[in-house]
Amino acid sequence: MSTQVAGSVPVGTPVDHASAAAMAWLRSNRAGAQFTRFVAVGGASNIVYLALFVTLAPGSAMIANLVGTITSTALATELHRQITFRACDRVDWFTAQWEGGGLAVVGLILSSAALATLHATTTHPSVLLSGAVVISATAAAGLFRFLTLRGLF
Repeated sequence: MSTQVAGSVPVGTPVDHASAAAMAWLRSNRAGAQFTRFVAVGGASNIVYLALFVTLAPGSAMIANLVGTITSTALATELHRQITFRACDRVDWFTAQWEGGGLAVVGLILSSAALATLHATTTHPSVLLSGAVVISATAAAGLFRFLTLRGLF
């Protein structure tokens, strides 16, 4: 006999087993599970980045990009250490920030170049368009970062 809470699926049903299997997979160290966690952490840190960028860009898009990149990179690096790669017992905070920061420099260069190109080719681009261009460049750098942190480069 299964127990049931109002509005929930009875424990022991196929849906419950499928959910448990999905959660077990997501918690695993398989490349696909790590990539899923990597994307989720990246999405969360990009929200932080975008909020800072939109707030600071009216003063200077380049300064907004710099502040947003530093802040979101520090956040993402720590979340990747704890959640994505579960490396807290292998990598200390400083080492993770140093290595993550080094990889973030590549992202900062790419995003700054993308932002400079946008502003050189577009008259008065909107803050949201600028943010979207930077996040696109950052996503490309993020993929490189994932592959590097997985040891594939």
